[in-house]
Amino acid sequence: MLIVLSGPSGVGKGTVRQAMVNKYGQQFKYSISMTTRKPRPGEVDGVDYYFVSKAEFEEEIANGGMLEYAQYVDNYYGTPLKYVNQTLESGQDVLLEIEVNGAMQVRSKVSDGVFIFLAPPDLHELQDRIVKRGTDDTATIKKRMLQARQEINLMTNYDYVVVNDQVDSAVNRIEQIIASEHLRVARVLSTYQKMLGDN
Repeated sequence: MLIVLSGPSGVGKGTVRQAMVNKYGQQFKYSISMTTRKPRPGEVDGVDYYFVSKAEFEEEIANGGMLEYAQYVDNYYGTPLKYVNQTLESGQDVLLEIEVNGAMQVRSKVSDGVFIFLAPPDLHELQDRIVKRGTDDTATIKKRMLQARQEINLMTNYDYVVVNDQVDSAVNRIEQIIASEHLRVARVLSTYQKMLGDN
C-alpha cells in the first residue's frame, strides 16, 4: 500500500514522519525524497533527502525516473520511482512525505494510494512554526504562507485530514488510518477469491 503524507510547508511533515519511523518503522518503508535545496542544519544526505544539483534532478526527470516532482520556492522536490516500485512489489507498504503538488501527481497515477493531508491547527500557528525554524527570510516566509493558503484549499483531493496539534496525537491518528485501510474489502478480496478458487 502506498501511503502519501503531505501538507503545507511548515506544518511539521518531517517531524511527524520521523516520529512515525521511530514508532512504526518496521511496518513500512519510508521513501526518501530528492531535492535541489540546500540541507538544513542536522539534515543528512540519503537520510532526510537525497540532495542533488538542479542538473542531476532534471536528468532524472528526462529519464522518467520520478514518480512525482514539483518546483517549490525555487527548488525541485520529488520521489524516485525505482525504490517505490521495488518496495511495493516486495509486499511492503511505502510512506511518502511530499509536497502537495507532488501528491496530486501521485493521485493521478496511483488510484489505490492512501492520501493523508497534514493540517495546521490554524494559519497563525503555521506562520509561527515557519518563523521559528529560522531558515527563511521574510520574503520566503510570505511566499510559503501564500502557497499554504492555496494548498489547504486542495485538501478536498485527499482521503483524510489529520491536524498536527501534537506530534504524538497526529502519529496515532495516522496509524489508525493505515490500520483501517489494510482492512478494506478491496485490499483483501483477491486473497480470498484465490482461496475460494483453490477449493
